[in-house]
Amino acid sequence: MQRVCVIGMGPIGNNHARAYTQSKKAQLVGVCDIREDRAKAAGETYGVPCFPSAPEMLAALKPDICSVATGGYEYSSDHYEPTMQAFEAGCHVLGEKPISNDLKQGQEMVDTAKRLNLCYGIDLNHRFTPAAKQAKKWMDEGKIGELLFCNMALWIGRYSGIDSLYYHLKCLNPHSVNIMQHFCGPVEKVSAFALKASGRDVYSTASINMQFSCGAVGHLTSSYDIKRGHPMERCEVAGVDGRFIFEDMWREAVLYPADSWVKEVYTNPVFGGFEGFYDTFRDRIHSFVDQVDAKTPSEEIDGSGLEGLEASRVIHAAIRSIKENGAVIKVSDITE
Repeated sequence: MQRVCVIGMGPIGNNHARAYTQSKKAQLVGVCDIREDRAKAAGETYGVPCFPSAPEMLAALKPDICSVATGGYEYSSDHYEPTMQAFEAGCHVLGEKPISNDLKQGQEMVDTAKRLNLCYGIDLNHRFTPAAKQAKKWMDEGKIGELLFCNMALWIGRYSGIDSLYYHLKCLNPHSVNIMQHFCGPVEKVSAFALKASGRDVYSTASINMQFSCGAVGHLTSSYDIKRGHPMERCEVAGVDGRFIFEDMWREAVLYPADSWVKEVYTNPVFGGFEGFYDTFRDRIHSFVDQVDAKTPSEEIDGSGLEGLEASRVIHAAIRSIKENGAVIKVSDITE
């Protein structure tokens, strides 16, 4: 049984805590937040001790796993310090996305986990669903064949809590880029454009072209400007032998074979399937617990810190391209 603590008890931190209480291989033993009211409320909700500081909690409880669900500037500047504290306390860490708004700090977090032989995962929950797993299974079975392209779209309406010019790109797109890399591998080059919708003073819609190391091409459209979309998320991957589409993370995945008019469809079941967005957190968090419990080598963690870092590196490359009027940028050139 893995002893678990959560640092940062906002809405996302509470999703983490709730998911741990529903795992057969984890025991939530403590929560922490610099805001006393949130720490106390979470402690009462889950019946565990609450703490105002991470070092105090880590020293007192000595957990095996620690979730870091803090926020900060660009919803990620406060990830670094508690993550490093948890690593130094000997904890495996599941952090929130983006890994950090500072790529040098992100690299240090990844390097520290590797040095200490600790598992490090990022909550890239959008692809931890039965539909996404079915799509990956089709790929692994050779039903897509040589990759040609990947088209990804994600849009939600967001109008508050945005604290920087590039907040939308950095905070929304770790999910999108990670999904694309999950199916198509590393991104080698990007070219991007973005706009500020009416009434906005930040970039709120973006279009990013990509070339993958495998030779395939791709495109990502993302936006904070669409109040409602059906679906809100869509991924299409095509190869010479077929293509698949999955929508809204868990709702449906469809395979279109190149040599047949008969398609395969996975549809989320009415009973026993995903009922809401929280279920993606539960699936992802339980996967991390299972892998830690099984003593999975740190380099084999699904949705690893390195994956989170590489997704953010692609986004930073896209931001440089936007600054340079759509210039083609090599992702490997991006270090900060």
